[in-house]
Amino acid sequence: MSNSNNRPKVKREKWSNEFSEWYNEMIELAGIQDKRYPVKGMNVWLPYGLKIMRNIENFIHEEMRRTGHDEVLFPALIPETEFEKEAEHIAGFHGEVLWVTHAGERPLDVRLILRPTSETAMYPMFNLWIRSHANLPFKVYQIVNVYRYETKHTRPLIRVREISRFFEAHTAHESFEDAERQIKEDLEIFDNLAKKLALPYIISKRPDWDKFPGAFYSLGAEVIMPDGRTLQIGTMHNYKQNFAKAYEITFEKEDGTHDYVHQTTFGMSERLLAAVMAIHGDDNGLVLPPTIAPIQVVIVPIPKKDSPYDVSAYAKELAEELKTAGIRVHVDDREDIRPGRKFYDWEIKGVPLRIEVGPRDVEENKAVLARRDTFEKFSVEREKIVEEVRKTLDTIMENLYARAKEFMESHIKRVDTIEEAKQLFEDRRGVVELPWCGEESCGVEMEEILDASMLGIPYPEEMAKVEGKKCAHCGKEAKYIARFARTY
Repeated sequence: MSNSNNRPKVKREKWSNEFSEWYNEMIELAGIQDKRYPVKGMNVWLPYGLKIMRNIENFIHEEMRRTGHDEVLFPALIPETEFEKEAEHIAGFHGEVLWVTHAGERPLDVRLILRPTSETAMYPMFNLWIRSHANLPFKVYQIVNVYRYETKHTRPLIRVREISRFFEAHTAHESFEDAERQIKEDLEIFDNLAKKLALPYIISKRPDWDKFPGAFYSLGAEVIMPDGRTLQIGTMHNYKQNFAKAYEITFEKEDGTHDYVHQTTFGMSERLLAAVMAIHGDDNGLVLPPTIAPIQVVIVPIPKKDSPYDVSAYAKELAEELKTAGIRVHVDDREDIRPGRKFYDWEIKGVPLRIEVGPRDVEENKAVLARRDTFEKFSVEREKIVEEVRKTLDTIMENLYARAKEFMESHIKRVDTIEEAKQLFEDRRGVVELPWCGEESCGVEMEEILDASMLGIPYPEEMAKVEGKKCAHCGKEAKYIARFARTY
């Protein structure tokens, strides 16, 4: 691949320094969502954004099939009577719940809630479906709308009142050990998905005061955004028997006795798309991983007046070859729009690869390839076009992941004192790791001093244990490394 010396440098100044403004512009300019719907925090998916999201979900469906999960679809309304059965859970969501109180003018006998998540909708049914050890493990999932009345500043895909692409897997098991195996499987599923999105991430075990309401423990997967804040893009929870006891979900064991099931959940949402947009983007727009780009290759014919060569016909022939090879391709043959404007449009949308075709390319039976991630351009022989496109799309994936990993690792810093941590947070950049004694009071006070959230301790826990360090707050012997970040 030649001509690397003539490629413009990738600019990421606005992306880095004015990320919030950059992100809002990209939601609109790239055609992801329209924010003008008359209910704040509820946005309209536009065709291009929905295509990307569906491509992400295709990988989720694949992983669910591979691991033996069955898809279900539950109603959005939950009776108050079922919602109230798990006290800790309802306390965790009470302030965000949207209520349905009337049918027309008539007050309902039992008020209904729009699901904030589905435990209280699903588990009365699990009580009916699960009877014996032969039904276990029981593994289902759904992708649905959930509703949480956010009071903070809303942001498309990141903080909304209607999470419209909410993935949740729910499982039931004979034992705690089997539930733990499920959590490991969830982590493997998540890792496979993250690789498809070229997203490096960290997993932290949440502190007890920030775990999911009703969980025994919670794990969170985070990415580091361009402004240094973290975005949670996946969660896994082991419930032990907490919900099973509230909803009387029991099974008959092989010896004829009965016990409560052990349960887990695993959740993700359209935040996955927010992370892809944010982490791979630059000042020219989005940079989509080829795996999920609705259009992997855009072909732009560049005609010249009085040329005997039909560049448009040549472009369409190339497109047919690429389509036959299973590549998602589009020919931009819009008239009265200059090639430069077309380049600009497709760069904003993050199309991974552009092919430019002029009269000379037709004459020489070649084409010019332009990479979106590096802006590198190089010429390719016609007979090698499919092979070179495939190879280049693979190289783009590798580069996106390597660049994102380098960014993430450079934004995780381990220090020993609160003062050093405070200094790092003055730059608002990334994750800070500190020694911690494990006491909640110390952890909460460190959050207040740093004006940051404790993400938890690195997971698996072996990675979190430390020796010979003092707690950054109280000075007692530290048991763990704790991660702090400014979060979305």
